[in-house]
Amino acid sequence: MGLRRQDFVELVYWRDPKKSGILFGSVLGILLSLSYFSLISVVAYLSLAVLTGTISYRIYKNVMQALQKTSDGHPFKDILELDLTLPQDKVREVTDTAVAHFNAAAAELRRLFLVEDLVDSIKFGILLWCLTYVGSWFNGMTLIIIAFVALFTLPKVYENNKSQIDQNLEIVRSKLAEITAKVKTFNPIAKKPPTEEKKKDN
Repeated sequence: MGLRRQDFVELVYWRDPKKSGILFGSVLGILLSLSYFSLISVVAYLSLAVLTGTISYRIYKNVMQALQKTSDGHPFKDILELDLTLPQDKVREVTDTAVAHFNAAAAELRRLFLVEDLVDSIKFGILLWCLTYVGSWFNGMTLIIIAFVALFTLPKVYENNKSQIDQNLEIVRSKLAEITAKVKTFNPIAKKPPTEEKKKDN
Protein backbone atom coordinates (compact mmCIF):
# COMPACT_ATOMS: atom_id res chain seq x y z
CA MET A 1 0.00 0.00 0.00
CA GLY A 2 2.87 2.41 0.76
CA LEU A 3 4.31 1.92 -2.71
CA ARG A 4 0.94 2.61 -4.28
CA ARG A 5 0.55 5.82 -2.30
CA GLN A 6 4.04 6.87 -3.36
CA ASP A 7 3.24 6.14 -7.01
CA PHE A 8 0.04 8.16 -6.70
CA VAL A 9 1.91 11.10 -5.17
CA GLU A 10 4.49 10.98 -7.95
CA LEU A 11 1.73 11.05 -10.56
CA VAL A 12 -0.08 13.99 -8.93
CA TYR A 13 3.14 15.98 -8.54
CA TRP A 14 4.17 15.23 -12.15
CA ARG A 15 7.49 13.61 -11.19
CA ASP A 16 7.30 11.74 -14.50
CA PRO A 17 5.52 14.12 -16.91
CA LYS A 18 4.98 11.37 -19.50
CA LYS A 19 3.12 9.02 -17.13
CA SER A 20 1.20 11.85 -15.48
CA GLY A 21 0.25 13.32 -18.86
CA ILE A 22 -1.03 9.99 -20.18
CA LEU A 23 -3.11 9.35 -17.05
CA PHE A 24 -4.40 12.92 -16.85
CA GLY A 25 -5.33 13.08 -20.54
CA SER A 26 -6.97 9.64 -20.58
CA VAL A 27 -9.11 10.15 -17.47
CA LEU A 28 -10.02 13.71 -18.44
CA GLY A 29 -11.07 12.48 -21.87
CA ILE A 30 -13.30 9.83 -20.30
CA LEU A 31 -14.85 12.35 -17.90
CA LEU A 32 -15.54 14.82 -20.71
CA SER A 33 -17.10 12.00 -22.74
CA LEU A 34 -19.33 11.09 -19.80
CA SER A 35 -20.52 14.70 -19.61
CA TYR A 36 -21.84 14.48 -23.18
CA PHE A 37 -22.78 10.80 -23.55
CA SER A 38 -24.29 8.15 -21.32
CA LEU A 39 -22.11 5.82 -19.28
CA ILE A 40 -23.20 2.82 -21.35
CA SER A 41 -22.25 4.56 -24.60
CA VAL A 42 -18.83 5.63 -23.30
CA VAL A 43 -18.03 2.14 -21.96
CA ALA A 44 -19.25 0.53 -25.19
CA TYR A 45 -17.24 2.83 -27.46
CA LEU A 46 -14.08 2.54 -25.35
CA SER A 47 -14.40 -1.24 -25.25
CA LEU A 48 -15.00 -1.35 -28.99
CA ALA A 49 -11.92 0.82 -29.61
CA VAL A 50 -9.75 -1.40 -27.41
CA LEU A 51 -11.11 -4.56 -29.04
CA THR A 52 -10.51 -3.14 -32.52
CA GLY A 53 -6.94 -2.29 -31.59
CA THR A 54 -6.18 -5.72 -30.11
CA ILE A 55 -7.74 -7.57 -33.07
CA SER A 56 -5.81 -5.43 -35.55
CA TYR A 57 -2.56 -5.98 -33.67
CA ARG A 58 -3.18 -9.74 -33.42
CA ILE A 59 -3.82 -9.99 -37.18
CA TYR A 60 -0.75 -7.85 -37.91
CA LYS A 61 1.50 -10.03 -35.76
CA ASN A 62 0.10 -13.22 -37.32
CA VAL A 63 0.77 -11.88 -40.83
CA MET A 64 4.31 -10.81 -39.88
CA GLN A 65 5.02 -14.21 -38.32
CA ALA A 66 3.76 -15.94 -41.48
CA LEU A 67 5.88 -13.75 -43.75
CA GLN A 68 9.00 -14.04 -41.61
CA LYS A 69 8.31 -17.71 -40.83
CA THR A 70 8.75 -17.20 -37.10
CA SER A 71 6.87 -18.72 -34.19
CA ASP A 72 6.76 -16.00 -31.57
CA GLY A 73 3.40 -17.21 -30.32
CA HIS A 74 0.50 -15.12 -29.09
CA PRO A 75 1.39 -11.39 -29.02
CA PHE A 76 -0.47 -10.92 -25.71
CA LYS A 77 0.91 -14.03 -24.06
CA ASP A 78 2.51 -12.16 -21.14
CA ILE A 79 -0.70 -10.28 -20.39
CA LEU A 80 -2.84 -13.42 -20.67
CA GLU A 81 -0.63 -15.16 -18.10
CA LEU A 82 -0.96 -12.37 -15.54
CA ASP A 83 -2.72 -13.34 -12.31
CA LEU A 84 -5.74 -11.04 -12.00
CA THR A 85 -7.24 -12.64 -8.89
CA LEU A 86 -7.69 -10.29 -5.94
CA PRO A 87 -5.81 -11.34 -2.78
CA GLN A 88 -8.23 -11.94 0.08
CA ASP A 89 -6.05 -10.08 2.58
CA LYS A 90 -5.98 -6.96 0.37
CA VAL A 91 -9.75 -7.12 -0.17
CA ARG A 92 -10.27 -7.48 3.59
CA GLU A 93 -7.90 -4.57 4.27
CA VAL A 94 -9.71 -2.29 1.81
CA THR A 95 -13.10 -3.34 3.20
CA ASP A 96 -12.02 -2.68 6.79
CA THR A 97 -10.70 0.76 5.79
CA ALA A 98 -13.94 1.60 3.96
CA VAL A 99 -16.06 0.49 6.92
CA ALA A 100 -13.93 2.55 9.32
CA HIS A 101 -14.33 5.67 7.15
CA PHE A 102 -18.08 5.05 6.85
CA ASN A 103 -18.50 4.70 10.61
CA ALA A 104 -16.49 7.86 11.24
CA ALA A 105 -18.53 9.80 8.67
CA ALA A 106 -21.82 8.53 10.14
CA ALA A 107 -20.77 9.55 13.67
CA GLU A 108 -19.70 13.00 12.47
CA LEU A 109 -22.94 13.57 10.56
CA ARG A 110 -24.97 12.48 13.58
CA ARG A 111 -23.01 14.94 15.73
CA LEU A 112 -23.61 17.79 13.28
CA PHE A 113 -27.29 17.15 12.55
CA LEU A 114 -28.19 16.64 16.22
CA VAL A 115 -26.33 19.84 17.21
CA GLU A 116 -23.86 18.40 19.69
CA ASP A 117 -21.81 21.55 19.15
CA LEU A 118 -23.86 24.57 18.04
CA VAL A 119 -20.96 26.37 16.33
CA ASP A 120 -19.93 23.30 14.33
CA SER A 121 -23.54 22.69 13.27
CA ILE A 122 -23.91 26.31 12.17
CA LYS A 123 -20.72 26.07 10.12
CA PHE A 124 -22.02 22.83 8.60
CA GLY A 125 -25.30 24.57 7.76
CA ILE A 126 -23.40 27.41 6.04
CA LEU A 127 -21.48 24.81 4.04
CA LEU A 128 -24.72 23.12 2.96
CA TRP A 129 -26.19 26.49 2.03
CA CYS A 130 -23.14 27.22 -0.15
CA LEU A 131 -23.49 23.79 -1.76
CA THR A 132 -27.02 24.66 -2.88
CA TYR A 133 -25.54 27.48 -4.97
CA VAL A 134 -22.74 25.26 -6.25
CA GLY A 135 -25.33 22.67 -7.27
CA SER A 136 -27.30 25.30 -9.17
CA TRP A 137 -24.18 26.37 -11.07
CA PHE A 138 -22.64 22.97 -11.84
CA ASN A 139 -23.89 19.43 -12.30
CA GLY A 140 -22.25 16.42 -10.68
CA MET A 141 -20.06 15.50 -13.65
CA THR A 142 -18.76 19.06 -13.97
CA LEU A 143 -17.78 19.03 -10.30
CA ILE A 144 -15.99 15.70 -10.77
CA ILE A 145 -14.05 17.13 -13.74
CA ILE A 146 -13.11 20.25 -11.75
CA ALA A 147 -12.01 18.11 -8.79
CA PHE A 148 -9.91 15.87 -11.04
CA VAL A 149 -8.21 18.83 -12.73
CA ALA A 150 -7.59 20.39 -9.31
CA LEU A 151 -6.05 17.11 -8.11
CA PHE A 152 -3.43 17.29 -10.85
CA THR A 153 -2.80 21.05 -10.63
CA LEU A 154 -3.20 22.35 -7.06
CA PRO A 155 -0.55 20.09 -5.43
CA LYS A 156 2.05 21.22 -7.97
CA VAL A 157 1.05 24.87 -7.57
CA TYR A 158 1.29 24.50 -3.79
CA GLU A 159 4.70 22.85 -4.07
CA ASN A 160 6.04 25.71 -6.22
CA ASN A 161 4.55 28.46 -3.99
CA LYS A 162 4.55 26.77 -0.60
CA SER A 163 5.86 29.66 1.53
CA GLN A 164 3.45 32.28 0.17
CA ILE A 165 0.42 29.97 0.35
CA ASP A 166 1.25 28.86 3.91
CA GLN A 167 1.56 32.46 4.99
CA ASN A 168 -1.84 33.38 3.57
CA LEU A 169 -3.46 30.24 4.97
CA GLU A 170 -2.12 31.04 8.42
CA ILE A 171 -3.75 34.48 8.23
CA VAL A 172 -7.07 32.90 7.22
CA ARG A 173 -6.81 30.31 10.02
CA SER A 174 -6.15 32.98 12.64
CA LYS A 175 -9.13 35.04 11.43
CA LEU A 176 -11.43 32.00 11.49
CA ALA A 177 -10.22 31.04 14.97
CA GLU A 178 -10.83 34.59 16.15
CA ILE A 179 -14.36 34.64 14.71
CA THR A 180 -15.14 31.21 16.17
CA ALA A 181 -13.93 32.29 19.59
CA LYS A 182 -16.14 35.41 19.48
CA VAL A 183 -19.17 33.34 18.42
CA LYS A 184 -18.61 30.90 21.28
CA THR A 185 -18.25 33.82 23.69
CA PHE A 186 -21.65 35.23 22.74
CA ASN A 187 -23.29 31.80 22.42
CA PRO A 188 -25.55 31.21 25.45
CA ILE A 189 -25.95 27.49 24.67
CA ALA A 190 -22.20 26.87 24.59
CA LYS A 191 -21.74 28.38 28.03
CA LYS A 192 -21.63 26.01 30.93
CA PRO A 193 -24.73 25.99 33.15
CA PRO A 194 -24.27 27.87 36.42
CA THR A 195 -23.41 25.77 39.42
CA GLU A 196 -25.99 25.31 42.10
CA GLU A 197 -25.74 27.68 44.99
CA LYS A 198 -24.35 26.19 48.08
CA LYS A 199 -26.82 25.60 50.86
CA LYS A 200 -26.64 28.10 53.62
CA ASP A 201 -25.39 26.88 56.94
CA ASN A 202 -28.08 26.50 59.56
